[in-house]
Amino acid sequence: MDAPLKSRLPCTPFTLREAEALGLSPDLLRSQNFEGVSHGLYRPASWDFELRDAARALCAATPGAWISHTTAARLHGLILPPWLLESNELHLSKPRKLVGVRRKGVIGHTVLARPGEVETDWDLRISTRARTWLDLARTLPLPELTCIGDQLIRMPRAVFEGRDTPYATIASLRTMLGGHRNLQGIVRAREALSLLRVGADSGPETLLRLAMLDAGLPEPDLQLTLWESPGGPSADLGYRRRKIAIQYDGSGHLDELQVLSDQRRDSAFRNAGWTVLIFGREDLADGFTGAVRLVKKMLRGAWMDPAVTAGFCS
Repeated sequence: MDAPLKSRLPCTPFTLREAEALGLSPDLLRSQNFEGVSHGLYRPASWDFELRDAARALCAATPGAWISHTTAARLHGLILPPWLLESNELHLSKPRKLVGVRRKGVIGHTVLARPGEVETDWDLRISTRARTWLDLARTLPLPELTCIGDQLIRMPRAVFEGRDTPYATIASLRTMLGGHRNLQGIVRAREALSLLRVGADSGPETLLRLAMLDAGLPEPDLQLTLWESPGGPSADLGYRRRKIAIQYDGSGHLDELQVLSDQRRDSAFRNAGWTVLIFGREDLADGFTGAVRLVKKMLRGAWMDPAVTAGFCS
């Protein structure tokens, strides 16, 4: 193979039209260098699966379609349960006026998408984060669906995320649900919508809040600041009147600098007379059963020794 031709060979999946534009002959496409994936879609034989590359080529080979459901959720970086985090399923949606998707290894959907529910991200057509949340309502359990919803409506930190507005609001999600009254999963989506709250910074924080509500505990405040005026240390959730601050410290809190910051944060609350409860990954693993039990004791006035309370950490 001559050097100029070799330099033109694609290193990611590509369509037949793209191959023709590159001057790749039918014989070359049938060679050991490439593999046919499905009609009009090829990939280099040496290619290692990469979700975005696969999704881009699939979109290019299927006019009018867009990436959706679990595939869209992964590409958007939405919170997914462990059994879907590594899923390489390819979900593709088409409007009802087009013929349904029939491709090997692709899960096709024929749906009604209203204006603004599909976006273009460079060369990839994909359902918006909000519409992806709605599509997942058919299959995700209520707690996991609520986690994604909280992720969409949380207020971002512009200095870290490069944006200062949320991906959606409760009002915008309610409007979207109103346009899909007969969609499968709409009842669960409505139930999740009623549980969404602005202020959860992670999935575990949402799951802890839901576990507390399921146990009949009062609804906690989120992003609870030590002082009622803005600024200063804050707790993930808690009860101001009872001076109970609750923190979920996951794997992102293992960094040495973050540990020192967390210690200063917790000391500030304790020095102000608050009880600080700290939970972690082990508590998440048992569904926050022990965490809820401890919070319930605190609310009932069964105060524990401060040294024990301060050390309740996973």
